[in-house]
Amino acid sequence: MKHFRKLIFVCTGSDCKKAGAKKLYKELKEVTDEVPLKGSCKFIKTKCMDMCKTAPNVIVGDYFCKNTSAEKVLTQIKKS
Repeated sequence: MKHFRKLIFVCTGSDCKKAGAKKLYKELKEVTDEVPLKGSCKFIKTKCMDMCKTAPNVIVGDYFCKNTSAEKVLTQIKKS
């Protein structure tokens, strides 16, 4: 079993999808497939996180990214 240093949870509930979560998920996977993050992150699609008003939502470690973008999530990945 492969071990990842970081687990990133991306909400794919209906409101997050409408707010661009699908595109965000794809962007994050593409960017983290590049060096130096290659192989260090595991992205997990989740059901609704019950924070619909702040969509799209992503959890990086113990940090909750609300109304987020790929740039904000990448910054948090690098911090954690």
